[in-house]
Amino acid sequence: MSVISKKICLVGDFSVGKTSLIRRFVDRQFSDRYLSTVGVKISRKSVEVPAPEGTGNQQVQLIVWDIEGQTKFKAIAPSYLQGAKGAIIVADVTRSETIENLQQHLDLFFSVCPKGLAVIALNKLDLVSEEELEAQFKLVHFPEQPQVIAAHTTSAKTGKDVDEIFHKLAYNMLKIK
Repeated sequence: MSVISKKICLVGDFSVGKTSLIRRFVDRQFSDRYLSTVGVKISRKSVEVPAPEGTGNQQVQLIVWDIEGQTKFKAIAPSYLQGAKGAIIVADVTRSETIENLQQHLDLFFSVCPKGLAVIALNKLDLVSEEELEAQFKLVHFPEQPQVIAAHTTSAKTGKDVDEIFHKLAYNMLKIK
């Protein structure tokens, strides 16, 4: 089976859990310690997803770029995004401003990668009640953007939907040329 490599980026405000989602996905680990990403950190993981043609499975090597979320570095973010076929745009459900900023991150990603795909991860689900989560979901409004293929509530701590967001993005990226 041949392996196809695809670059994806995790984008979002600082401290939303981008690095934690990657660590949960790649290393199957979680730490409560906050580690600020400086610049970009690159990880790799191979996943097997159904081939879009329905001819069995396809091995996809995800080259995962963890892009730091400090706003003062926004000017360099486009150079990190170049060549990405997909992005996971991350917000923290305990901080409504990070949800409000999702559209800015989507706009930045699609301005650099107009043919890319995105998945939204509303992270830190384990830290809010069902009522708080419903209130936060009311803040999530995106214009019709067919390139945003899914939105999931995630928890890097418990692992909820972490594999799902990466696999869904990998599968859908295989459909685009």
